[in-house]
Amino acid sequence: MASLPSTLALGFAQADTESKMTILERRGTGAIAHLHMNAPERLNALSDEMLSALQAQLDELRETEKVRAVILSGAGKAFCAGHDLKQMTAGRQASDGGKAYFKDLFDRCAHMMQTIRALPQPVIAQVHGIATAAGCQMVASCDLAVAAQGTRFGVNGVNIGLFCSTPMVALSRNIARKQAFEMLTTGRFIEAERAETLGLINRVVPIDALEAETQALAQTIADKLAAAVKIGKSAFYEQMDMPLDEAYAFTGEVMVQNMLYRDTEEGIAAFLDKRPPEWTQD
Repeated sequence: MASLPSTLALGFAQADTESKMTILERRGTGAIAHLHMNAPERLNALSDEMLSALQAQLDELRETEKVRAVILSGAGKAFCAGHDLKQMTAGRQASDGGKAYFKDLFDRCAHMMQTIRALPQPVIAQVHGIATAAGCQMVASCDLAVAAQGTRFGVNGVNIGLFCSTPMVALSRNIARKQAFEMLTTGRFIEAERAETLGLINRVVPIDALEAETQALAQTIADKLAAAVKIGKSAFYEQMDMPLDEAYAFTGEVMVQNMLYRDTEEGIAAFLDKRPPEWTQD
């Protein structure tokens, strides 16, 4: 891999002139929507503009029933290098030292990350280059992740005196606490293979196979009964915070609800008849 700019070692991007291109592209017209962050000169930093664009698209997708899976990727040499340091520096110039700006920034970022989890469709991160700080947080917030060989992951804010406290929330819910704490306190990168072992990502593939592998995973999910995946994703996250007995009681009710779907009845009948199901979903 070619050497990367020093900004990458910090896990943040430094903003330049706003790109004249669309900062976030939405691709795909069928069951799979592909959100492609398109600010390569800024390493796809989560600038105010990028956060706004992502939030708008996610809110729209939440109400788009025909979309059954979402892919999130980045243009250029990095998936996402975190928050925009130049915008953050400018925000500090306010009379309150930036307190109001920073609170608003991190609130908006947290809302966007939680929207990914709340989306009825599974969201797959298609990761390459680096995913650092809030970029790593975004990978951890996605339901699934496929990474190219050579990709590095980090929560590196501690290297510049800014502990990655908000990225820590998603990261510590993906990997073991001691591994997360080591990443947070050392600011070191981990390689894609290590990220797979820790559970941050699902698999590592050659860079030239990244798009095809991610698309294939998305298509496999999109081919399932959308109503079942939707109820399942919601229940998956909700039961995690429950005691064991409550989790079983809750998920039992979810399965009762799922069993009453007409398409689930058809799916079971088709399996028993050894034929493809004729679902009513679009």
